[in-house]
Parts: sequence; structure tokens; C-alpha cells
Amino acid sequence: MYTHRGYPDFSKGRLHSRYDFISITLAEVWMNTKAVMPQSPPPTRHAGAIIRHLKYSLGASPKKALPQSLYQATALAVRNHLIDKMMETEDRYTQRKAKRVYYLSLEFLMGRSLGNNLHNLGLFDAFSETLTDMGADLEELREQEHDAALGNGGLGRLAACFLDSMATLGLPGYGYGINYEFGLFKQEIDNGYQKEKPDNWLVDGTPWLIHHPEAACIIPVYGHIQHAEDRDGHYNPMWMDWKTLIGVPHDMPIAGYGGKTVNTLRLYAARSSDDFDMDIFNTGDYLKAVEQKMTSETVSKVLYPSDAMESGRELRLIQEYFFVACAIRDIVARYKRSHTNFDAFADQVAIQLNDTHPALAVAELMRLLVDEHALEWDQAWQTTCATFAYTNHTLLPEALEKWPVSLMEHVLPRHMQIIFEINHRFLADVQSRWPGDTQRPATMSIIEEGHPKQVRMAHLAIVGSHSVNGVAALHSELVKKDLLPDFFALYPDRFSNKTNGVTPRRWLLKANPGLAKLIDSQLKRPWVTDITNLTDLVPLSRNPDFQKTFKAIKQANKKRLSKIIWDTTRIVVSPDSLFTIHAKRIHEYKRQLLCLLHIIHQYLALVEDGIPPKIPRTYIFAGKAAPGYDAAKRIIKLINSVGDTINNDPRVGNHIKVVFIPDYRVSLAEKIIPAADLSVQISTAGKEASGTGNMKFALNGALTIGTLDGANIEIMEEVGQENIFIFGLTAEEVHEINVSRTYRPWEIAENTPTIRRLLDAIGSGRFSPDDPSRFIPVCETLLSEYDPYLHLADLRGYIAAQEKAEACYADPVRWTEKAILNVAHMGKFSSDRTIREYAEEIWHAAPCL
Repeated sequence: MYTHRGYPDFSKGRLHSRYDFISITLAEVWMNTKAVMPQSPPPTRHAGAIIRHLKYSLGASPKKALPQSLYQATALAVRNHLIDKMMETEDRYTQRKAKRVYYLSLEFLMGRSLGNNLHNLGLFDAFSETLTDMGADLEELREQEHDAALGNGGLGRLAACFLDSMATLGLPGYGYGINYEFGLFKQEIDNGYQKEKPDNWLVDGTPWLIHHPEAACIIPVYGHIQHAEDRDGHYNPMWMDWKTLIGVPHDMPIAGYGGKTVNTLRLYAARSSDDFDMDIFNTGDYLKAVEQKMTSETVSKVLYPSDAMESGRELRLIQEYFFVACAIRDIVARYKRSHTNFDAFADQVAIQLNDTHPALAVAELMRLLVDEHALEWDQAWQTTCATFAYTNHTLLPEALEKWPVSLMEHVLPRHMQIIFEINHRFLADVQSRWPGDTQRPATMSIIEEGHPKQVRMAHLAIVGSHSVNGVAALHSELVKKDLLPDFFALYPDRFSNKTNGVTPRRWLLKANPGLAKLIDSQLKRPWVTDITNLTDLVPLSRNPDFQKTFKAIKQANKKRLSKIIWDTTRIVVSPDSLFTIHAKRIHEYKRQLLCLLHIIHQYLALVEDGIPPKIPRTYIFAGKAAPGYDAAKRIIKLINSVGDTINNDPRVGNHIKVVFIPDYRVSLAEKIIPAADLSVQISTAGKEASGTGNMKFALNGALTIGTLDGANIEIMEEVGQENIFIFGLTAEEVHEINVSRTYRPWEIAENTPTIRRLLDAIGSGRFSPDDPSRFIPVCETLLSEYDPYLHLADLRGYIAAQEKAEACYADPVRWTEKAILNVAHMGKFSSDRTIREYAEEIWHAAPCL
């Protein structure tokens, strides 16, 4: 049977194969349930566990153990507690028939786990004491741990914060992702240029992953569709001659604060099937058979393989499908253990898609329900839409994923059929809603017509979900108004805002223990699980004794970072200077270049005009550029070149220092963020979805200099306009300039001598005497009317805002009061609040404590 436009009826089908599938705190938390920090076992018990693991798990002599072995043994001892709690948690969920939440994300930027787990289990002091008695130092052992390289930037770190909050709140929440053997890359700076090195975070193994080969599953790829009919004469496509990947799960325990709940992050590694392709093997081509096996295992080898070549794009598509196929199969299997049909599936299962990378989960769940469990299409589709929810993380149209139809048909022929059928039925709804409108169906279609035809993954996620949310108030409005207005018109009730948040356990309690202890000493109400109670600091913001201690803690953090800067860059910086920090992924829209233009302006004012900064300044950059992003990598080179010039100019002295700290990662961020005085959040208005770095910096007592973009707006609303330095165009003004094409950057340069001077300095080779033309492309971008990030339009406002910040910092009492008030008003930006909103308004899931 064939449908409209000649497409077969793809609502039925099955996989044809001879194989079967293998299938807490001191604070009150949600629902008035109290989580109490558990009593820690005596230190001698911990020592015994550590020694046993040294001997029997690692084969190491306790008397001769190296630091790495002692770290591993300590982590394994902590893991014992985690596993006990994890099993208790799972039993509790099962007994209470709790609805479960599954968070699908291609990234989970977990960082290091030892310290975080000890804090959340309430064992930090006990283990520290035990290790001291054994002649070891816990802080030194924590440095032995490699950051879990399972993510890149804000997307993955947000996912990690959400897992922490779900466990802390007692929500039955599970993460699903890929167990990457190598992270994005390890960044080194060589002659000012970014160099990418393999980030083999598993080189020493990890005690935090529990291997479950018995739960491996078979994932089909490639093959072709055989068009057939069933015994009743209905169209019944069969997926034939597919190849297999094996998904092997590795579980990472996620401890909630208080230790009562330990959830699971399940990460899949790709393995080839146990057997070689015997047809290839029997022809004598053993090497080809081995090569095929190795190719299968590259799927989980590295985060974000380059898509510059067709083979890279194919690998990325397989990677995205592999992890959602493993996840959906695991979710369905867990549900089927206690249910005989799918009538209650959406009542027991909520699946959140973190951006478009997991969007293929919509087609995969439909395939399982229709092909393998014989549900009628309408029932399967109703179940699918009621189960899925989608979070959008970008306003950049080019960042919304698309896959060529031809590639999808090659790799996933059955899924492409299902997507065609979903789209056919969806477009019928669009035409029914707007009869006679020929433009909307083309704009809204999941299939983008053109050469080549492409699958719009965001559209698939929206159509297949009951909820679509943005991650900051401005972002969510722009999603509805500018990015997806037709979908909002069709599904107005699906759209909502869920402003991002960060976990205070890692980003204050763990990262800034000095400040955490100060807060503990002053607050009567608990704050670790309810940071709205930090408002109790407001009356202390002008207290001289509190200010003195607060400043001393900040100074100690700055001294620690100064040592890291010396160790990694051999640049001496003064902790007494104003630490201005721009630490995030290197991208043109995040405008590291705008920050650098101000630095150059300040440098030229000093050496040519004799006007020094009002106070000594240290500018600190950190972040990675995507390996194929030439413009971003050029910005890194320019930062380092400007730094070399300024840091070695005797006329500058200690007035200005410029530093680029290499290999930005979670464990480094935990040292950078507490040391910041001024947090730079200057993306072009309307480009940043939310940002979470802005929240972490403010929570640690940094003032923000920023645009009216992302969550900056909500931070300003919480802390007060007088406690933040806001400048620049609004999102509406940016939109108007882009629509009217009235941006004339060369006129700004011609009419502003100081701007013309700094552009001349860049373009003339002042910062690249060995190659004077090296940075001409930067100037060309800045002077182009097509610069979508409007650097020069905001430059004068940014310079003025920096001057205000300097003047404020010159008054230590006033600055410290503002810093304390920033900490006090961060209550809204806890990921606990965000997760409560998801649970109540999207997932309809309750805590199970």
C-alpha cells in the first residue's frame, strides 16, 4: 500500500535477522522530605578498605604504593559505599513503582569524581583523616585523577549538574551517553598556537565505571529494506543484511548530597561482534576482517570526530544513533521487566533530549514499538510523543543539526522510512491547520528540500516531543519568536522556559571550601541544598569583619591561581591586581576578540598616551577552539601574541598582564572560577542561549561585565543593576541592525581614532613582527558589514563598562559589598531549582526518598 506522493506506508515493518537482541543534607528538600547526612564509619574502617583494595584489587604493597595506586585504592573504597547506596536506591525505586527520568546527552562533562563523591556521601573529613594517618594527603591524591573526558563545554557540564541535582532531590534519574575512550582533545599551546593532543583519560583506568558486559546489546546499521507484504496483504518492509555493533554499558554512580540516593549514568562503549565477518575471513583476507572489527570500535573512540570528510560525517551519525539505540533498548527492557504491554509506558518513562544530538531516539522508539512490539502506528506515536521532551540550546541556525537523506538511507534505511512517514503525517496536520499556505509546509517540514535533501533533526525532536524548552528567559522567547515561530504557532502549549542552573555542591562547596566554610559559620539556615538561603548574607555585605574574611578567601584563591599560571605559562601575575577572566569555549559569538580589543586599547593608551589603568589588571583567558575552526584558533594565536608583546614590554611593568591558560577543563575551572574578580560574559545579544559560567563566577563572588544576553539578564534582575556592569546592544537592536543591514563598522573606525589605532596595530603586524600580515583576516572580519557578532558596535560601550569596573575596584569596601551581594542573590541559579521545574512541569515525576 502506497501513500500520498508515492511514499510507501512505512508505519509497519520489522528487523529481519536470525539474531535475538541481548538485551542530605541539613536542608529540607522537595516535598518536605528531609535528607540527613549519614554518620561516617570510623576512620579505621576506611583504612582497612583502602589497604584491602591496594593488595587485592591492585596487587600493590601498602608500604610501597605509588600515589596513583593509592588514589585508585581510595576511590575503590569510596565506590564500595556508592554501590551499596546505588543498589538500595534501585530497590527503593522498584518497590515504589516510581516514574523514571532518562536524560540523553552526547556529552557529560563530569570532571573528577573523588572529591565530589566524598562530599556528597558525607565522608570527606573521615577519608581525609584516614589518609593523613596513613601518611598521605587527600588533596594530592585528588590530583592523580584524570578528568572524565566525556564532554566539551556548557552542554556537557549542564548535563553533569543535572545528574547531581536529580540524585540530591531523590528523583529516579538516569543519564545515557557514550563512554568515549578519548575526549575532545588535550590542548597545548605551541608558539601561541593551539595544538591538539589525544586526551586518553582512561590511560590509567578509572575506578568510577562499572563494566556490565552481560547487559550488552546488538545495534543494527546499514543494510537495505526489502519491500514485502504480510499475510493480510499489508505493506511490511523488512530491514535486511544489516551489520552489527555491540553496545557494552559502563555505569558511573552519581551520588546525591546526603548519600541517600545514588543514581546511575550509563555510558556505552562500542565493540564489534565476537565473530569476524566469516565471508571475508574465508576468502583469506584476514587483515580486512580485523580492519572491519577495528572500524566498529571507533564509534566510541573520540568525542566529536571531525566531519570535514564524508567518512567523518558518517561516523558522527553512527555515533549519535548508536548511543540512542542502546539507551532506548535499555529503557524499554527495564520497563518490560514489570509490564506486559505499553499502555503505561509514558506514565512510567520520561526521556529528555539534551539538544538535537539524541533526536534519532524518536525514530528508534517508533521502530521498536512498531517493528518489534507490533504496536499500531497511532498508539506508538501517541506513546512516543508523550514520552519525549526536547531542550533547545542554540539560537544559531547553523548549529541545528541536519543530516543528508542519502547518508541516512545508507546508514539507517528503516529509520529514514519512519522519518518520511512521520513527516508525511505531520505535514498533513500543517496543511489542515493552514489550508492553502504553501510556504509553511516547506519551512516546517522535517525534510529540507534541496541538493542534497536533508533531515532537520531539531524539527524531528519538536514533532516527536510533548515539550520544547529553552534555557533562559530571553532565549526561550527568541526560540518562539525568531527561531521556531511556525512551530510555536502550531504547538503553543509545548513551549516553555527552564533557565539553566549549576550545582552548588561542586561549584561552591567543593571548588571554594574557604568561602563555603565562611558561609557555614554565619548562616543558621542550611544552604547546600537550598541556596536561596544565601540571602541571609545580605546584612553581612557591609560588615567590616565579614568583608575582611571574604577578601582574604578571595586573595588566597587568587594566589593559588597565580601559582598555576606560573607553573603552566611561566608568567608572573600579581594576586593584588584585578583578575578579569574570560574562560569558555573559543567561538566568535562569545567575543573573546572584543575582550582582546579592549586590552589592546588599554595597552596603547599606556605606551603611547601615558595613561595607565587606574589599577593593575590581569586578563586571563582559557578555552578550546574546535580543531577545524580556523577563525577561533586564530583568536587564540592573537591572544597569545598580544600577551607576549604586553608582558615583555618594559614600559608596561605590572600595569597589565595577559595570560592564556591551556587545556581548560572542569578541574581547572574549579581553580579559576573562585579566583575571579571580574567575570567576562560578552556574547552578542541574542546569540548565547543561557551560559552557566556566568552563574558559577557570580556564585563565587565575581562581579559580571556582560551584555543583555542569555542568563546575564536574569542575573542582573537578581543581583540588581548596581551590582553588575551591563553594556551593549540589546537583542532587539541586534536584530534590527541585521534586518536593516545598517551596520557600518568602517565608519565606526574612521570616526573613532582610538578604535582606528588599535585596528592599525593588529593589521600592521605590531603583534606579529615575524609575519606582519598574519592578523589581517581579523581586521577584515571586524571591518566587514557582514560581521554577525557586531564587535565594533559594542566596543565603545565595553571600554566604558571596563572603566566603571576599574573605578569600582579601586574602592575595596564598595567592591567587596557588591561581590558578597552577588553570592547572596544566586539562589535562582541552582540546578536544583531547574530540575524541580523540569520534574513538575515536563516530566511529571516525583522524588522517591
